[in-house]
Amino acid sequence: MEFLEQVYSRIEENRTEMLASLSKLISIPSVAVKGKGGKPFGQEVDEVYRTMLKMAEDDGFHTFDADGYGGHIDYEGTEDGIVAVVGHLDVVPEGDGWDFDPYGGEIADGFLRGRGAMDDKGPVIASYYGMKALKECGFEPAETVRMILGLDEETNWEGMDYYIERVGDLPDCGFTPDGDFPVIRAEMGILIFDMIKKLPASRGKGLELSSVKGGTAANSVPDFAKAVVSDTAGGGYESIREMIAACREEYGWKISGRGIGKSFEISVRGKSAHGAKPEQGVNAISILMDFLGRLNFLNDGVAEFADFYNSRIGFDLHGENMGCGFSDEVSGRLIFNVGKIEADRETAKLTVNIRYPVTSGEEQVYSGVMGVLDAYGIGIVKERTQPPINIDADSRLVSKLMEIYRKHTGDSESGPLVIGGGTYARALENVVAFGARFPGEPELGHRKNEKISVNNLVRLSKIYAEAIYELAKAED
Repeated sequence: MEFLEQVYSRIEENRTEMLASLSKLISIPSVAVKGKGGKPFGQEVDEVYRTMLKMAEDDGFHTFDADGYGGHIDYEGTEDGIVAVVGHLDVVPEGDGWDFDPYGGEIADGFLRGRGAMDDKGPVIASYYGMKALKECGFEPAETVRMILGLDEETNWEGMDYYIERVGDLPDCGFTPDGDFPVIRAEMGILIFDMIKKLPASRGKGLELSSVKGGTAANSVPDFAKAVVSDTAGGGYESIREMIAACREEYGWKISGRGIGKSFEISVRGKSAHGAKPEQGVNAISILMDFLGRLNFLNDGVAEFADFYNSRIGFDLHGENMGCGFSDEVSGRLIFNVGKIEADRETAKLTVNIRYPVTSGEEQVYSGVMGVLDAYGIGIVKERTQPPINIDADSRLVSKLMEIYRKHTGDSESGPLVIGGGTYARALENVVAFGARFPGEPELGHRKNEKISVNNLVRLSKIYAEAIYELAKAED
């Protein structure tokens, strides 16, 4: 039996153990928050991280911990060089509307279900068990195989920055199992920022905006948003109820209203999606702002903010009316996603996630946006910047991973990809995203009812085992 066939057999033998390990990780709701006391991203993130490190130590691997900000698992080689497998153990918030427990980690109908199953706990476990099978079958890598564990990929990447500063030696090449197959060779630049408008005090009596809230993360399409309004003139809310009914009928919006004491709450349901692919979702904030723009608010500042949103953002996903509608042949059009909104009687804030073309630049995008915001008296607070990456399709790394993908799938038509998503590939040199979503599969990461096919989990483990083997073995 050829060596890799032995490895594949071992992965099959470890199937039950692999599923149990993934279920355990999913059961920990590892949404990164501001922590303390050696747990910089909170108790749950630290728990899932320590669980993974202990699993590796029990299996005989060496581990490294960068003070709780991240770490790695080493499969030590006989020569110099490091091949990286870079994943993350944090998840986005679960949101509402699940048909099963988002942290149940249960198996049903051939799927293991829960937040993180596809993004990114499932692929991390598949990679780990591929590495473990290689070790159990006696593979001696020439280059050290290093599984790097990130802990705040879904937020600010502070952990990865800290880890890189602490670790010393960095990988020569590698992959992250946190994207799409066949291979993602280029990723668009990413900007996250807040747009903030101060609202003047209201004068007189009439319809006032008390609060607005929607979305859970900048890099997700929000599936829920709500606003609370108050009629201080005492006119009631029957006209608003009628408008809600008319909008449901005309546009099919999932919008509702109810009285709360002397106020009135307007709620909208959308459809969640990854912020890199907003066309796959329905932005609840955009629906809510469209509706609020139809109301006659006493406060001119509220009316101006609604007008700004609806005329400059609205349902456009490419920033064309925001001064940043850039595009290029490599990556296509800029992607503009409003992920969160918060407003009260004094301030309105939008959190925006932009993916810009690989040939554009951060300052070019901000220059275009500020040209629009200045006209509306809206300020900007920059939160996060990630430059694009663009690796040659003919490079050794991309070519080798393409070869492995085609061997396991028989797909000779698909070629290297360019995406709007942001992965840890951009945190390190000569690293690309390799899976874990196969062509034609639905995008389940960042959505309710996230799950992974059990058969695909095993299939992934075999693919990643071969990728590790090919990249880390001694040259012929």
